[in-house]
Amino acid sequence: MTQVPAGVAKKTFWVLPWMAVTVICAVALCGWEAIFGGMKTARKLLHTRYRVDDLERTVKFYRDVLGLEETRRHKSPRGSELVFMKAPESDELIELCYFPSSGPVKVQADLTHLAFEVDSIEEFGKHIAALGYKFSDGPHMRPDGGGIAFVDGPEGYEFELIQRGRGER
Repeated sequence: MTQVPAGVAKKTFWVLPWMAVTVICAVALCGWEAIFGGMKTARKLLHTRYRVDDLERTVKFYRDVLGLEETRRHKSPRGSELVFMKAPESDELIELCYFPSSGPVKVQADLTHLAFEVDSIEEFGKHIAALGYKFSDGPHMRPDGGGIAFVDGPEGYEFELIQRGRGER
């Protein structure tokens, strides 16, 4: 076993506690994430992208049928036209992407859908009927007053409408 010289051992004895005190003070002042690099995993969903064939027709559907608000639009560095939409009570955004050089959008059956909470599926059905749309599936209601229905968007993406049942809030 190697002997540590007495002078080195004495210095190490005093340096290590001071290093520990320094780290503890830094964490207390700056926070764990600032010192050790923060989370290493995803923290929050910011947006979901859906590619579309006709940007303006799709924006109109999201706005008029679903009631979403356009928050911003711009062109990406590679030339995609992007529009961000937001539901009134959600933080997450939906990014609509028009990128014609990638060809037409082909949505497969049961590939993906977005789900939105509504106060009343019956009233939502009347709203979309007035705009010339109908449910593509449902409504399917439960005894507790909750239920689901689906409506298809311009490219064939499905939108699920969920009415919460009594006591589900």
